[in-house]
Amino acid sequence: MDHQTQVSQPFSPALHEQKVRAKTGGSLERWQRASRSLAGGVSSGLRRSAFPHPLYFTHGSGAKLYDVDGNEYLDYTLAWGPNILGNAPAEVVEAVRETIQNGLTFGAQHDLEYEVAEMLTQIIPCADRVCFANSGTEIVQVALRLARAATGRAKFLKFEGHYHGWDDSVLQSYHPSAEQLAAGNGAPISVGAGQIPAASTVVAQWNNPDSVREAFEKNPGEISAIICEPLLCNSGCIAPQLGFLEFLRDITTQNGALLIFDEVITGFRLGLAGAQGFYGITPDLATYAKAVGAGAPLSVLAGRQQYMELIESGKVVHAGTLNGNLIALSAARAALTFLMRDADAIYGNLFRRGERLRDGILSILREHGHQVCAAGEGPVFHLAFIAKQPRTYRDLLAADARAYRDFLLALQDEGVMPLPDGRWYLSTAHTDDDIDATLEAVRRATE
Repeated sequence: MDHQTQVSQPFSPALHEQKVRAKTGGSLERWQRASRSLAGGVSSGLRRSAFPHPLYFTHGSGAKLYDVDGNEYLDYTLAWGPNILGNAPAEVVEAVRETIQNGLTFGAQHDLEYEVAEMLTQIIPCADRVCFANSGTEIVQVALRLARAATGRAKFLKFEGHYHGWDDSVLQSYHPSAEQLAAGNGAPISVGAGQIPAASTVVAQWNNPDSVREAFEKNPGEISAIICEPLLCNSGCIAPQLGFLEFLRDITTQNGALLIFDEVITGFRLGLAGAQGFYGITPDLATYAKAVGAGAPLSVLAGRQQYMELIESGKVVHAGTLNGNLIALSAARAALTFLMRDADAIYGNLFRRGERLRDGILSILREHGHQVCAAGEGPVFHLAFIAKQPRTYRDLLAADARAYRDFLLALQDEGVMPLPDGRWYLSTAHTDDDIDATLEAVRRATE
């Protein structure tokens, strides 16, 4: 009997929850203590989604994390993406240790600024110039401000399911429910309370050219830019359909708008040139964070000189006390040096191992009767319990979130840790033995 006709086997969630709780008591105690002084007991709201409770860690090394109760985990979270070289990579740790002997930040210029900038302009196709900030949310706002200044238009277009930080303007239609979409009639849908109404935000559907055309027709001469994740990593790792990125490049040019790639996740993960190199499409501006700092807080705006000169001239304000600090740029220089040293071999291994892990997980789950799909590219992919491969965010809403949570809990019990939203990240520290061990853990989790 093939996997399509088998009945899926449950993951024994009650048993695994009991076992996980029994061996993570130290984490539970700390979370309860933290909740008495720290809002929600966590420093980022997304971390509250950990089940049965958030874990507390003492240290990481390479592809592994260690919690306060002494449990060891194969790490596929990579701190939600930044740790492209794994946990505590020696090159980065040593570079930061050496640099901070001279200071943590100057609030003034130093050699690392232009050294890292020169590396980035060498690597990134659209980068005639770059500027630095500290988070993805910040740098996206710089990009959108720059687009407004360059075009004299107030509005921008984003897509359902795409994440561009937690500012009010972009935290729209990120993960709306089917009911919200049905009631919203295409209007932006705020994620949380207290958000300012999104008067400047226009929302379209990913991989739907007609919805993009309609947006321009309804807002003639008003849209300054399209911003998108070129690979929709935050919602299912849904790839652009053949020709869709080319379409976005063409329609922005035709309408006098800018094309912005949010490469906060894809940057330095799909290759040195990120999604721009991977898909062969060059935007006007691109934003980076996560992997570029290899664990240090750093974000980058890269863009064409005709737009970046608005920052150079001071017409567009870009500021920040900690921009370009020594810690972040020393980490970035070390990480980029490592990745540039033997890029073909490094990314070849990342893709090979990522695809072997993804295909292996799918094979095991399907053997046990589960309807499951995976999407993504090599070092970043998404797993969903769903019958048909999603091509839009709306398709992804059909996924069985409870089944994934049960699977995740079983994996945690087996010492494997992917992200709770279905994403899996690989680092250069993951080995073939790690992939083998992970697939064996998946087999045990399905028994």
